[in-house]
Amino acid sequence: MSAMFQPMRVVAITAACAACVMSAAACMTQGGLAWVEGVESPPEGPISPDLLPPPQGSASASGVPMDAPPLATLPPCDGPDCEDEVVTLRDYGKGPRPANTGALPDDLFRNTYYDFPAEGAGTKDATIYDATCSSIAKVTRDFHDRVCVQGSGKLASGGTVSFAKRGCECADVCPRTGHKICFEALDPKKFPHGRGATGKPIVPLYTIAVDSAVIPLGTVVYIADFVGLPKPDGTKHDRCFLAADRGTRVIGRQVDVFTGDPSVTAQWNKLVPSNRGVRVVLNDSKCPKPAP
Repeated sequence: MSAMFQPMRVVAITAACAACVMSAAACMTQGGLAWVEGVESPPEGPISPDLLPPPQGSASASGVPMDAPPLATLPPCDGPDCEDEVVTLRDYGKGPRPANTGALPDDLFRNTYYDFPAEGAGTKDATIYDATCSSIAKVTRDFHDRVCVQGSGKLASGGTVSFAKRGCECADVCPRTGHKICFEALDPKKFPHGRGATGKPIVPLYTIAVDSAVIPLGTVVYIADFVGLPKPDGTKHDRCFLAADRGTRVIGRQVDVFTGDPSVTAQWNKLVPSNRGVRVVLNDSKCPKPAP
């Protein structure tokens, strides 16, 4: 992550912390599906009825259920990269925003980002394991500590790994989450950036992770706030996304944009800061339908 942001520790969550398991939802092994569905380590107490899909026809003009779960109040990030990503709640447009609660009005979704770390040079003093606790690769400690948060990443060898299982006795503790994560090796040609909750490859600046009780997987999502933002290829974004991923910490009215690269996360986070709040429209005619 870049150091281009000043720390502003108000009641807000960070892109990395809110997304610490987004791309991790990509694995389609039994353990990966448990992660995707958020049932491997369920929350304490009964499931809130607010998290159940709303009845048919209960939707606003934007297509978002009117009784969608509210924004979750998540603890502030306290990891080593948090100073890069914590932003104050500001520039929301219409509607009052209580300054010290982190609350957003009902017409906005919390916006966050997640990416796909790549292993760099350095001493390979950590190991990532598969779900059987067989070694996949020796990696740098820096890469280990990032991929265990993001859930998927690219090895220095060119291979791709994604989340497979949580609670692996053989794995080192992830400093940012406290979890012990095992991974799955994927075909990098088929899954160059990891695999989403639908089983298909996730695509930078197109895939978003969502709470599927609010936005069903496979839904095209139009977010006007992102129009014209720069893409790595020099073109500008058309504000169309696809809900193709999810994670246990994407809760309620939230869209988590997969950027594919930490530098893009930093750039977009500067232009449209995390937690600022964005307006979404489902299945808007301005966006083409995704390929089957």
